[in-house]
Amino acid sequence: MPRPKKCRRICALPRSSSFGPLEGETAGVVELALEEYEAIRLIDLLGCTQAECAAQMEVARSTAQAVYDAARTKLAQALVEGRRLVIAGGDYALCPHAAGCAGRDCVRRGCGRRCGCGGCSQHKNGGK
Repeated sequence: MPRPKKCRRICALPRSSSFGPLEGETAGVVELALEEYEAIRLIDLLGCTQAECAAQMEVARSTAQAVYDAARTKLAQALVEGRRLVIAGGDYALCPHAAGCAGRDCVRRGCGRRCGCGGCSQHKNGGK
């Protein structure tokens, strides 16, 4: 019997949840889960390593890699095949301090806490 899926922590919801071709008809829909969106955000946008991404999302590095690989495949499929991309669903827990999240910095500080924790130096020093 497989182990139950663990919720992955995400620190940012997407500003838009649907993207697609501007011209012509779409060839279907590709659904990107919110944890896949978070992996793309952390690794490709913020420049985190897979290990930092895993720490931020509170999963094993191998899980972060699998989530990231699935996200990249879905993004490529949407772009190459002209499909609409919808960001929705997944097994995730939203960070309670997502609005004040410092991105990758909390993980890199090695303070033992992750982004949005309220106990790292970013939050103890009033965000300075």
